[in-house]
Amino acid sequence: MSVSKVAEIAKGASSKWMKNQGEKYTSFFWQAGYGAFSISPGHKDALVEYIQNQETHHAKESFQDEFRRLCAMYQVPLDERYVWD
Repeated sequence: MSVSKVAEIAKGASSKWMKNQGEKYTSFFWQAGYGAFSISPGHKDALVEYIQNQETHHAKESFQDEFRRLCAMYQVPLDERYVWD
Protein backbone atom coordinates (compact mmCIF):
# COMPACT_ATOMS: atom_id res chain seq x y z
CA MET A 1 0.00 0.00 0.00
CA SER A 2 1.36 3.43 -0.85
CA VAL A 3 2.29 5.93 1.85
CA SER A 4 -0.30 8.36 0.46
CA LYS A 5 -3.05 5.71 0.78
CA VAL A 6 -2.02 4.91 4.38
CA ALA A 7 -2.11 8.64 5.21
CA GLU A 8 -5.52 9.02 3.55
CA ILE A 9 -7.00 6.09 5.48
CA ALA A 10 -5.45 7.06 8.83
CA LYS A 11 -6.43 10.70 8.54
CA GLY A 12 -9.96 9.87 7.36
CA ALA A 13 -10.68 7.31 10.06
CA SER A 14 -9.17 9.35 12.89
CA SER A 15 -10.94 12.52 11.74
CA LYS A 16 -14.29 10.70 11.72
CA TRP A 17 -13.57 9.28 15.20
CA MET A 18 -12.52 12.69 16.53
CA LYS A 19 -15.67 14.39 15.25
CA ASN A 20 -17.72 11.84 17.21
CA GLN A 21 -16.00 12.75 20.50
CA GLY A 22 -18.22 15.71 21.22
CA GLU A 23 -19.56 18.95 19.85
CA LYS A 24 -16.34 20.89 20.41
CA TYR A 25 -14.57 18.55 17.94
CA THR A 26 -17.05 18.74 15.06
CA SER A 27 -14.86 21.16 13.14
CA PHE A 28 -11.69 19.08 13.61
CA PHE A 29 -9.62 18.54 10.48
CA TRP A 30 -6.13 17.43 9.57
CA GLN A 31 -3.75 19.67 7.66
CA ALA A 32 -3.59 18.82 3.96
CA GLY A 33 0.03 17.66 3.98
CA TYR A 34 1.77 14.78 5.70
CA GLY A 35 5.20 13.32 6.12
CA ALA A 36 6.32 9.76 6.65
CA PHE A 37 9.56 8.33 7.98
CA SER A 38 10.39 4.68 8.44
CA ILE A 39 12.31 3.14 11.30
CA SER A 40 14.12 -0.14 11.78
CA PRO A 41 12.47 -2.74 14.03
CA GLY A 42 15.23 -2.21 16.57
CA HIS A 43 13.99 1.34 17.18
CA LYS A 44 10.36 0.36 17.83
CA ASP A 45 10.52 0.70 21.63
CA ALA A 46 12.03 4.19 21.37
CA LEU A 47 9.30 5.19 18.90
CA VAL A 48 6.53 3.93 21.18
CA GLU A 49 8.06 5.91 24.06
CA TYR A 50 8.28 9.00 21.83
CA ILE A 51 4.59 8.71 20.88
CA GLN A 52 3.56 8.27 24.51
CA ASN A 53 5.50 11.41 25.47
CA GLN A 54 4.68 13.61 22.46
CA GLU A 55 2.91 16.27 24.49
CA THR A 56 5.95 16.78 26.70
CA HIS A 57 8.33 16.57 23.74
CA HIS A 58 6.44 19.16 21.71
CA ALA A 59 6.44 21.54 24.67
CA LYS A 60 10.21 21.74 24.06
CA GLU A 61 10.32 21.47 20.25
CA SER A 62 7.42 22.33 17.97
CA PHE A 63 6.16 19.81 15.45
CA GLN A 64 7.24 22.15 12.65
CA ASP A 65 10.78 22.50 14.01
CA GLU A 66 11.04 18.75 14.53
CA PHE A 67 9.84 18.06 10.99
CA ARG A 68 12.38 20.55 9.60
CA ARG A 69 15.14 18.90 11.67
CA LEU A 70 14.22 15.39 10.51
CA CYS A 71 14.09 16.46 6.86
CA ALA A 72 17.50 18.11 7.19
CA MET A 73 18.96 15.11 9.04
CA TYR A 74 17.81 12.69 6.33
CA GLN A 75 18.50 15.12 3.48
CA VAL A 76 14.85 15.26 2.42
CA PRO A 77 14.12 18.41 0.40
CA LEU A 78 11.48 20.54 2.11
CA ASP A 79 9.45 23.21 0.36
CA GLU A 80 7.43 24.74 3.17
CA ARG A 81 4.91 26.22 0.73
CA TYR A 82 3.46 22.70 0.45
CA VAL A 83 3.81 21.48 4.02
CA TRP A 84 1.88 23.74 6.39
CA ASP A 85 -1.74 24.85 6.18
